[in-house]
Amino acid sequence: MKIIVTIPAYNEETTIGTVIDDIKKALDKKHSYEIIVIDDGSTDRTSENAKKAGATVYSHQKNYGLAEAFKTAVQKAQEHKADIIVHTDADAQYDADDIPKLLEKISQGNDLVLGSRFKGNIESMPLINRIGNKAFSAVISQITRQKITDAQTGFRAFTKEAAKLPITSNYTYTQEQILRAARAKLRIAEVPITFRKRMTGKSRLIRNPIDYALKAWVTIFRIYRDYEPLKFFGMFGSFFLAIGMILGMFVLYSFLTTGFVGGIPRVVLAGVFITMGIQIILFGFLADMIKNRT
Repeated sequence: MKIIVTIPAYNEETTIGTVIDDIKKALDKKHSYEIIVIDDGSTDRTSENAKKAGATVYSHQKNYGLAEAFKTAVQKAQEHKADIIVHTDADAQYDADDIPKLLEKISQGNDLVLGSRFKGNIESMPLINRIGNKAFSAVISQITRQKITDAQTGFRAFTKEAAKLPITSNYTYTQEQILRAARAKLRIAEVPITFRKRMTGKSRLIRNPIDYALKAWVTIFRIYRDYEPLKFFGMFGSFFLAIGMILGMFVLYSFLTTGFVGGIPRVVLAGVFITMGIQIILFGFLADMIKNRT
C-alpha cells in the first residue's frame, strides 16, 4: 500500500523542512510512503528547503492558489501510483502525529477521512474563522445528509478512488471534494486532530481571507445548485411566487372592497412575479429530473 503525502506550499521556507521531518517521524518504518511538495510559485527558498528535507518538488511558474495546488498534488500523486493520498499544509499547524489516525480510518473501509479541528484541539483560530467554518460545515452537512463538523479542513486522507473525483472550483477544493464523494456514495469519516497556532504569521496560500471566503461561498452556491437543484430553484421560485401572491392578495382585497383593482401596474407586477416563481420552480423539477438520470 503506497502512501503519498502531498503538501501545497507558498513562501513557507521557514516551516517546510520541519513539516517534512515531522511526517517522516510519524510514518518511518511503519508505512511505504513518499512526500510531494507543490511549490505554488514561491519567491523564497521553499522549493530548495523541501528538496533538502527529502521531498519530491513540483513547482508552478506563478502563484495559482490553493485549489490549483491541490489539483496538481492529486495529479502528481496519481502519476506516482498512490493507493492513499494524505494532504496537509506547509505551515505546521496540522500535527503530523495525527496522520496515522487518518490512515487507520482508511484501513477500516472509508474513502475520504477528514481531520476535524472542531472534534479535536484548536490552539488558535480567529472567531470569524470559527464562525465561517461552522457555517460551511452546516451547509455541507445539509447537502450530504451526513454530519460534517469541519468541511474546511485541509488535513485529509483519501483513496485512489476518491482521487479520481473531478474538482472544478478555481478557489477551494475542501467542500467540493466532500460533496462529490458523497454523491459518488463513497464513505466519509472524520477523526479529531490537533490544530496548532501558526508559527509565522498569516497564511500565504490564502492571501486575502475575505476574497477567499466570498469565492468559496460562490462555489458552494454553484454546487448546491448542481447537487440539490429542486431545493435551490424551489427556494428562489417560492420567493418570487410569494411576492406575487402577496401583491395579488392586495389587488383582490382592493377589488372586493372598492370595486377597483388598485392600478394596472400592481396587477401586472403580481402576474409577473407569479409567472416567474412558477417557471423557476418548474426549472427546478426539470433540473432534478436530469440530475437523477445522470
